[in-house]
Amino acid sequence: MSPRRHALIVLATGLLATHAALPACAASARADDRPVLLRNATVIDGTGSAARPDTDILIQQGHITQVGHALPVPAHARVVELRGQTVLPGLVSDHSHVGQVSGMQNGEVNYTRANILAALAQYEHYGVLTITALGLNRSPLFDDLRHEQHAALNPGADLYGVDQGIGAPDGVPPQNMFHLGADQIFRPTSPEEARAAVDKMADEGTDLIKLWVDDFRNGVPGAHPLPKMRPVIYRAVIAQAHLRGKRVAAHIHDLSDARALVAAGVDILAHGVRDKPVDEALISAMTQQRTSYIATLDLDEANYIFAEHPEWLDDPFLSYGLSPALRQQFADPAWRHKVLAAPLTAASRKALALNMHNLLTLYRAGITIGFGTDSGATPTRIPGFAEHRELHLSIMAGLTPLQAITLATGDAARLMQLSDRGTIAPGQLADLLVVQGDPLADPRAFDRLRQVWHHGRLVPGPLPGQHQASLP
Repeated sequence: MSPRRHALIVLATGLLATHAALPACAASARADDRPVLLRNATVIDGTGSAARPDTDILIQQGHITQVGHALPVPAHARVVELRGQTVLPGLVSDHSHVGQVSGMQNGEVNYTRANILAALAQYEHYGVLTITALGLNRSPLFDDLRHEQHAALNPGADLYGVDQGIGAPDGVPPQNMFHLGADQIFRPTSPEEARAAVDKMADEGTDLIKLWVDDFRNGVPGAHPLPKMRPVIYRAVIAQAHLRGKRVAAHIHDLSDARALVAAGVDILAHGVRDKPVDEALISAMTQQRTSYIATLDLDEANYIFAEHPEWLDDPFLSYGLSPALRQQFADPAWRHKVLAAPLTAASRKALALNMHNLLTLYRAGITIGFGTDSGATPTRIPGFAEHRELHLSIMAGLTPLQAITLATGDAARLMQLSDRGTIAPGQLADLLVVQGDPLADPRAFDRLRQVWHHGRLVPGPLPGQHQASLP
């Protein structure tokens, strides 16, 4: 391994240097040479089907080739005994960000190859094996890294997403908060400029188009709203994106914006509705338009939860993902007091409660729902940890553990139109998460990571939280 490659994969966010791994292509080559048989596990396959006890999974050439009981052991195979453990598909995030955060700071200075690879390695160690970075990305670096991750040339999660994305002039995402470079977002002032922005992203090969349609009051009484994107702009974006064969995901907060965007033909609501309960009119329109939905429950909780629970700093599962600067802030009593007293915290609690209610309502109505957290957009939305927290919050919202797992695996992959992952079946990528115990009976088992297999290779440890404390 070259010194440059080694430097890239050491986690700049404070993870131990022992997390560094051989390039995935080299590890995958060795996996290709020797089959792996995972033996006697309980398998949750990501389709919503019941768990299958005492099940074997055969991995060859980075893919699953057989799933069944008492499979024959191929010659030279490595056999891994997993009795008492559960295997589920690697988690898939439909809404994350990369290159926005380092330590406690947001800004364009963080959009570097090393910082992005460090975050992708952190996602991978938490078992989040595919992420979709929804905007604020720089070309050509983002496009190069997408291709490299698809080819498993570097360790870390596979990478999909939006190149720059489109916001309102002087609007969301706010420049004073995110310190963005001019090449990280388009802010068109006319339909012509909006269509040109779509064309540029489509020419760059973006997977989706992203819109920010919000005023960033975030439910705080008396908060000064930012300029909101005009309907003439987002309608032009949606129409042009569809002409170019691209789907559009929209950042929203309010029910009124969700209604207007669905009527305009948006494909994905990239955040949950958080100001009012969703109503039958929205559900009917989403059903007719086949609009997908990503709740991002963790987004609002992350605004205050670490100030509320300083004892979580003793949990190795969280500590694994903290930079020294972030850990120091979470431990500061003055910071915790300031956060808990802030108007945003009260608003965030209300938003989370509504978001949970609306997730359950839309799920029961049969709306297509994916999985995401907005992790990586701000320092407290911690890559990897946020996705595990989203699983717990989804269950707290009223989903069963099996339904929550299915959202985070098979459903999330389908939302991104990825047919080669998200489920455990012959022909699928061997992207697998092994946990101790039964997460259907005890959701805390989600966080008892024992192994992560990515494209058929065993991700090197240590993994987060081998002896973690229990979180509520």
